Amino acid sequence: MEFSAKTVEVVTLASQCLVLGVFKAKKPELTAAGEHLNRAAQNQIRALLERGDMDGGLGDAQLLYNLPEIKAERVMLLGLGSKRDFNASAMRSAASAAAKLLNQRGLRAADLCLLEAAYAQADSRRRARTIVEAMENALYRFQQTKSGPHQKTKLQRVTLLCERAHRAKVQRGLHEGAAIARGVTLARDYANLPGNLCTPSFLAGQARRMGKRLGLKTTVLDEAAMKRGRMGALLSVSRGSREPAKLIVMEYHGKPRAESPVVLVGKGLTFDAGGISLKPAAAMDEMKYDMCGGASVFAALQVAAELKLKINLVGIVPSSENLPDGAANKPGDIVTSMSGVSIEILNTDAEGRLILCDALTYAERFKPAAVVDIATLTGACMVALGDQASGLFSNCDALAEQLLAAGAASGDRAWRLPVWDEYDKQLESNFADLANIGGRYGGAITAACFLKQFAKKYPWAHLDIAGSAWVGGAKKGATGRPVPLLVEFLLNR
Repeated sequence: MEFSAKTVEVVTLASQCLVLGVFKAKKPELTAAGEHLNRAAQNQIRALLERGDMDGGLGDAQLLYNLPEIKAERVMLLGLGSKRDFNASAMRSAASAAAKLLNQRGLRAADLCLLEAAYAQADSRRRARTIVEAMENALYRFQQTKSGPHQKTKLQRVTLLCERAHRAKVQRGLHEGAAIARGVTLARDYANLPGNLCTPSFLAGQARRMGKRLGLKTTVLDEAAMKRGRMGALLSVSRGSREPAKLIVMEYHGKPRAESPVVLVGKGLTFDAGGISLKPAAAMDEMKYDMCGGASVFAALQVAAELKLKINLVGIVPSSENLPDGAANKPGDIVTSMSGVSIEILNTDAEGRLILCDALTYAERFKPAAVVDIATLTGACMVALGDQASGLFSNCDALAEQLLAAGAASGDRAWRLPVWDEYDKQLESNFADLANIGGRYGGAITAACFLKQFAKKYPWAHLDIAGSAWVGGAKKGATGRPVPLLVEFLLNR
């Protein structure tokens, strides 16, 4: 969609649809623009509300036609919920509902009077950004693998009406929101592709194309290069697959190269059958989503480049498949990581940490200011937090606080769990320096503690997105999380 900002008299605006906010109360409350329009329309809007046809419940909507003295063809009354409880989440819900109804009715353009619906800690720039992200996300469709003509979104142009003094802020928010929305769409598109199309080689090719388009330095290490680098943990995972592993590195420089970068490391398992420790058949198709961490790194690099952020940023995506084969890892095998640490593989389905640990060691060469790894790592994190929050683990309180604040501000929330040294005992092995699993209890924590062993030389955080990166069942699909959190984090830095 195309988004713009405009200052205009709403009564005389010749709009296909003018969207007004209504707060829920015993006597539903119009925003200032709504009250102005109501007076011009001879109190007809208020009369409708008083009849009880709409009470302002969040996401509720009512279309009005032929209002006297009003140039707009239609006026949509959009429920914002309780004014006392109105916040960024409510704004997202309302904007999503508006986008779906406008598109469903076949409207190509709309003008929104929603910026005047204020809430704490969000100026007009932030509110504009939230509206764009929500509307784009609401109309996302994945059609790349369907035959026949693709169904296009009917809604093409959205204008946010604002005061002249706020227009520059609103336009900046629109620009940021559109870039973030494109990043979320990229992450969702990559994740929703099936494993036979989205392979490590496919991701490597996409990285090269993105590098040329956005001016990124892109390096792809093949298995021979990884072998020379002694990445024994990463390489062990791909032994059961005919698809060769790739280590994808993308560099964006928004500041002098001497300044230490932020490094994002994303798990890129394009399909995870569990290896010899084979997963149950039910919903195994969803294991194409095991590369959502890698997809979020691609997206964050794209957004940083499009917004020309003043930051140095490196994205590292170790990518592989994990399949059963005569050459695949076996329970009890011992491999040696790039750091020289030996690892006993007690469960071949705990493979994400094997490819990430070598990528975390590889990240040392960039002398990073901070490293954040993102991975659909453990079902245990889903048991702990469900699908609302990503799990956050860190060896640095300041970095953890930055990520938690970014999650709260973006609505892409995380919750911190411990990585206390006491948990390390669960990873002890009789035959190697580390075991790759820590037993039944605290699985998300012991997985993070495993990664912690390879991140001792820099501030590090780990985001376990197993519960937040996709939804299953009838509404199966990638969510694009935690792209909004990552971009907010980068913007703040």
